[in-house]
Amino acid sequence: MGASKAAGPTKGKRGWADVWKKGCFAWEYKGPHANLDKAYQQLQQYRESLENPPLLVVSDIQTIQVHTNFTNSVKQVTTFTLDELLVTERLDQLRRVWTDPSVFRVAETPEQVTERAAQDFARLAELLRHKGEDPDKAAHFLIRLLFCLFAEDVLLLPEKLFSKLVAATRTKPEAFTLQLRQLFGAMRTGGFFGVDQILHFNGGLFDDEEVLALDADGLRILNRLTVLDWGSIEPAILGTLFERSLDPNKRAQLGAHYTSREDILTIVEPVLMAPLRRRWAEVQEQARTLAERRDAAAGRQRTNRHNDLSRLIESFVEEIAATRVLDPACGSGNFLYVSLKQLLDLEKEVIAFAGEVGLTGFFPKVGPEQVHGIEINEYAHDLAATTVWIGYIQWLRDNGFGRPAEPILKPLETVTQMDAILA
Repeated sequence: MGASKAAGPTKGKRGWADVWKKGCFAWEYKGPHANLDKAYQQLQQYRESLENPPLLVVSDIQTIQVHTNFTNSVKQVTTFTLDELLVTERLDQLRRVWTDPSVFRVAETPEQVTERAAQDFARLAELLRHKGEDPDKAAHFLIRLLFCLFAEDVLLLPEKLFSKLVAATRTKPEAFTLQLRQLFGAMRTGGFFGVDQILHFNGGLFDDEEVLALDADGLRILNRLTVLDWGSIEPAILGTLFERSLDPNKRAQLGAHYTSREDILTIVEPVLMAPLRRRWAEVQEQARTLAERRDAAAGRQRTNRHNDLSRLIESFVEEIAATRVLDPACGSGNFLYVSLKQLLDLEKEVIAFAGEVGLTGFFPKVGPEQVHGIEINEYAHDLAATTVWIGYIQWLRDNGFGRPAEPILKPLETVTQMDAILA
């Protein structure tokens, strides 16, 4: 255990974890009143270089935050204040960071959260069908609600804003409709909802202010949905489960087998990623040779070799960013999301390696526009685009790269609604 140099750069400089214990934690310590969210993002950017410890800890003089980093587990943050450490039980809990990090693991998996969410959305869809709402309009409305729940938990909406709206109006359906219409209007262009400033979302998902009325039963279900951890939703199965919940012809499939991330990877890895990984191995070997020659040189020769190294890395990054993936029957977008995530993961490896060889860090260039899908069903098409955007936003957050620039959602014109055979 001790100070550990990490591979990933922060603003062009080499990153450092202040304390690291193998198999337990990485710890980033900041001065008084520091922004601990930024400290956490810093750790997320180079956690792989520290063997992905199960806990990521950030602190200043007054507060310690323990973030879980377990695989296949809902994320959780445990906060300790300095005064709380005078309590024996709390001090013992903090000691487990060093001795038994597994006690911080949440038993619930992202898949379980997603399945529970899909079941409740199926009930909402059924209520709207019984009211005679148009199926496509109902699906579009429910996908909007889904995104609001996600946006709130990843802090793209002000903290608890949507949950408070639902809780305050759960017995007043007309008030809920009015308030939600105003929120959708703010998300369409950016602006104020009450005293809260709302980011510009749109992207086609919030292109108007239309709201379908929910009765008291529907609001009770929606209020229950607000307590789930939507930031930990599993995009790889999100689309499939919600497609089943929104399509009355597929309701019987709820709970049936879905194509898991692991199943999707059996296709994505050999077809998409293996050639890129072979190319990346060649680039790394060339880059290390260039870095050695640069470090052995001086003056203009050193600068030239540094520039050659920079161009080599930039060229491979452009190669990843130019890669296109097509699913001609994309359904709800699970293959597209997994492909996008694998490309982003590879680019993050390149970003980390660039720091190792003394190059400046950069924001990932891989983005949703690289995945192309064709889907004949209107609401499956909407769901595919939303799945891809949720997955992309979730990846940026979980890897310390913040959020997309506004508008948060861009029209995903690469996912088209058409007949892949007859059109």
